[in-house]
Amino acid sequence: MNKRTYVITSGALCLAMAQILSYVKFFELPQSGSVTLASMAPILFFPLICGPKDGLITSFTYGILQFVLGGAFYHPLSLILDYILAFGVLGITGFFRKNLKTFLAGSFLAMFLRYLCHLLSGVIVFGEYAPAGQSPLVYSAVYNSFILVEAIITIPVLILLYTKVLPKIKRVN
Repeated sequence: MNKRTYVITSGALCLAMAQILSYVKFFELPQSGSVTLASMAPILFFPLICGPKDGLITSFTYGILQFVLGGAFYHPLSLILDYILAFGVLGITGFFRKNLKTFLAGSFLAMFLRYLCHLLSGVIVFGEYAPAGQSPLVYSAVYNSFILVEAIITIPVLILLYTKVLPKIKRVN
């Protein structure tokens, strides 16, 4: 199998796994957002195998899939911030391929950037839902804290993938 076929096939498998895992929800929030069974893990792991360029392409694709296959449209900025950018930033883990420590640091950074995208969307688009007298920033920060729970579920899965799966698969340089 040539390199490009390997990358496309691996990306498709990771997208499919992530999409399926995104349907296993522990809880779902009223204006979108949920805690899933580590649905970010395949998207964070793929760039480790195939590099940052393909990782970013795949993660942006995942954001579009998340919207098309069950997302909610509230505002054009929400589409951009809550789907395209929020999931798209997960591909940056491809820049942190050196070892487990850097990969986990990159994964934390990627999930934090996803949180910031949702936070910004919450302030701009959903600020009107903040209770009377509460800052839209505080409201959005609390509402989007589901990303922290998702990260707590995802990190152990990433460690397992890195230590048990990565040594057995081909990496693209």
